[in-house]
Amino acid sequence: MKHPVRVKLEAGEKYLFCTCGNSEDGVLCDGSHKGSMFVPKEFIATRTAESYLCRCKKSYNGVYCDGNHAKRESLNLDFLDS
Repeated sequence: MKHPVRVKLEAGEKYLFCTCGNSEDGVLCDGSHKGSMFVPKEFIATRTAESYLCRCKKSYNGVYCDGNHAKRESLNLDFLDS
């Protein structure tokens, strides 16, 4: 599940962000983590708007997608020069 999910958030509302990746939409907790070591991350929306929430769990922007899912890993190929 690489791509973010567009979710309508309401300012001041509390949400539970899925940290296990097993919820139906992959971003908002639906209890699928039960029995595992995962705990959902609580967050409060700062504005009413459609937001893109991270589904790959690699975002440096908290629960919000920062495009990190699309970045390629840089490979160190220095060993080829020897």
